[in-house]
Amino acid sequence: MKASVIEMFLVLLVTGIYSNKEMAKKSKRPKFTVPQINCDVKAGKIINLEFIAKCPAGCQDPKYHVYGTGIYASYSSVCGAAVHSGVLDNSGGKILVQKVAGQSGYKGSYSNGVQSLSLPRWRESFIVSESQPKKGVTYPSILTYSSPKTPAAEADETTKAYQKPSTPETTAEPVMLMQVLSNLEAEAAHTALTKSSLLAPSASTSPRPQLMGHRSWEMDCKVDLSFLIDGSSSLGKRRFRIQKQFLADVVQALDIGPAGPLMGVVQYGDNPATQFNLKTHMNSRDLKAAIEKITLRGGLSNAGRAISFVTKNFFSKANGNRSGAPNVAVVLLDGWPTDKVEETARLARESGINIFFITIEAAVENEKQYMLEANFANKAVCRTNGYYSFNVQSWFGLHKTVQPLVKRICDTDRLACSKTCLNSADIGFIIDGSSSVGTSNFRTVLQFVANLSKEFEISDTDTRIGAVQYTYEQRLEFGFDKYHTKADILNAIKSVGYWSGGTSTGAAIHYALEQLFKKSKPNKRKLMILITDGRSYDDVRIAAMAAHQKGVITYAIGVAWAAQDELDIIATHPARNHSFFVDEFDNLYTSVPKIIQNICMEFNSQPRN
Repeated sequence: MKASVIEMFLVLLVTGIYSNKEMAKKSKRPKFTVPQINCDVKAGKIINLEFIAKCPAGCQDPKYHVYGTGIYASYSSVCGAAVHSGVLDNSGGKILVQKVAGQSGYKGSYSNGVQSLSLPRWRESFIVSESQPKKGVTYPSILTYSSPKTPAAEADETTKAYQKPSTPETTAEPVMLMQVLSNLEAEAAHTALTKSSLLAPSASTSPRPQLMGHRSWEMDCKVDLSFLIDGSSSLGKRRFRIQKQFLADVVQALDIGPAGPLMGVVQYGDNPATQFNLKTHMNSRDLKAAIEKITLRGGLSNAGRAISFVTKNFFSKANGNRSGAPNVAVVLLDGWPTDKVEETARLARESGINIFFITIEAAVENEKQYMLEANFANKAVCRTNGYYSFNVQSWFGLHKTVQPLVKRICDTDRLACSKTCLNSADIGFIIDGSSSVGTSNFRTVLQFVANLSKEFEISDTDTRIGAVQYTYEQRLEFGFDKYHTKADILNAIKSVGYWSGGTSTGAAIHYALEQLFKKSKPNKRKLMILITDGRSYDDVRIAAMAAHQKGVITYAIGVAWAAQDELDIIATHPARNHSFFVDEFDNLYTSVPKIIQNICMEFNSQPRN
């Protein structure tokens, strides 16, 4: 009897405890509320590794950037990625987001009304699916966001895109995860192996050599120098500090000053910004102090946009640019750019800027598929002969580039893209093909045109040559964009056929302005060299005035029966520097040196911004 009472008591006790536990569990289990997020929220801003969220309508807008296809970089808009992947339409809705490992690259594509972009390696990725909760997983009703930070601090927590992808730990347990950690703790939690860890100094790392003071090349090193430094979010403070130390070492080697080199710095990420211009700091001490204060801006690696910015804004008189000093831009880039550089670099070269490219930790073979532009450095630099490019294997090897870079910058005779009188013009030859010239003399005129052309540096970004032949009528023999090498130009001149006819010089000038010089590039000097052997049948005054008003510098070369008064009207003022006369065709060659001399004297005397 006693035993049965005890057994009954135990059964009741166990049943009561179980019931209490069940009641407690039910009472503690909150009703799940799906958190709402905005279209502009990036996955990297949410600390949770797995979560359900509700997106609003309108996230298809292109201002919400998405990077990748299927698997998206955490730099992407969460809701934009959901629309791109087809999980949602533009009306919004609930989604399940799971963080996964960083990828070696992300390919852009157009899908469901959203154009996603390509991106190099990134530290963290995510995938989006329909909001079907996993069995046994509790999802947070409130998402945990990283604390607001300055761009520099934010960038420091983002491991560099150009690294081996990290492998974040995943779990099926409830995910109220990862409080905001210190940079090193966050790195450990997110990344199995990063470039940052590879960059840590080791016993085998050779110390940065002490740079000597003034070097022999500095004495004549009068250049205006712009450094375009990589300030992308993914760079990290450690590598950014190495980049700043590199700048300080260059400054130390150059000996900055009004009589020597001047230097400014532009930092680029999504957009470029001038840190300081050429005239802000006029000595090495102040410049080094200013470099030390530069902070990381963040964003992507839009080097092309930075080159365009420098071409349009940096090298101006207002910013301290000096007439006669070569303009040099040195681009530092980690990995590869997130935009294209070819077209903007071409415009920079045409503006007389010598572009050097320093690529640190360039893409390896299996990463090149993610680059927007293959061989981007060769498309950007002044010349593709290796002189203007540096490939640095590791950030800790960057200091070895200081001395060779400084030496090349200061060897101004080899700065091939600097604007000179011989590489910065569109030159149009207007050739009299009238009956009075004759076949033999016409060949002599063509040889004269060839002799003048030989003196110039000819390419699609340097001096370009075009030609018009005229009688009563006019004929475009070849335009500025037809031939881009000296050999091709000389062959084209040699191939011009003699026309024969009357002499309407005024009409020929009008024709050249419309058919030849109208297609001249805006940053080119426009030179018209007209050769004639007689007085024109029409009035040249209105045509000559039109040429002068359009900024075309006109040289008038008269032979035999040419009228001097007409030559002086055609020629740019002062006529004594732009009008030439020889009594015989065979003496045309004698005027070549004087014409070239006058062209260069005029170029060197012109004020430049």
